[in-house]
Amino acid sequence: MEGISLVELNGDDREKADELAELARVIWTEHYTPIIGANQVDYMLSRFQSAERILNDISANGHRYFIVYDGAKPVGYFAVRPEADKKGLFLSKFYIEKSSRGRGISRIMLDRMLKIAGKTGLDHIWLTVNKYNSTSIKIYEKLGFRVIEDIVTDIGNGFVMDDYKMILYIN
Repeated sequence: MEGISLVELNGDDREKADELAELARVIWTEHYTPIIGANQVDYMLSRFQSAERILNDISANGHRYFIVYDGAKPVGYFAVRPEADKKGLFLSKFYIEKSSRGRGISRIMLDRMLKIAGKTGLDHIWLTVNKYNSTSIKIYEKLGFRVIEDIVTDIGNGFVMDDYKMILYIN
């Protein structure tokens, strides 16, 4: 798709991490507030989507973060973490801002993930998604993922993530 590019962050790029955290705030506030409420959105943004957390995930936790640009404008992002012991690639984050959805960007993002998994000898990609996030579930299913498990995770401060685990096997 013309004009779409993916840029991988490194563990000391504070400017890109700030840019990604701001994009996360915009996407999460719009998309998740109706699903989980403003309090949990604020909590999760500060705990899981801050620039500090992004940089720490890259430098200490083996995550790879990518910002998706349409020209010079950031329109989405994703993060993956290879898990060689499980032969899987964990898709930790996968977000596209509202005005850029439905343009094939999720397929471009998935293609990059498939290349990463293939280069590292992994046989599947897995993720968790909120059970009430029907729009995202439909997109994941369209991309080939299928639900394999229900998971409820306590994330602290009285909040839980009530998710499905989904998986995509790679040929």
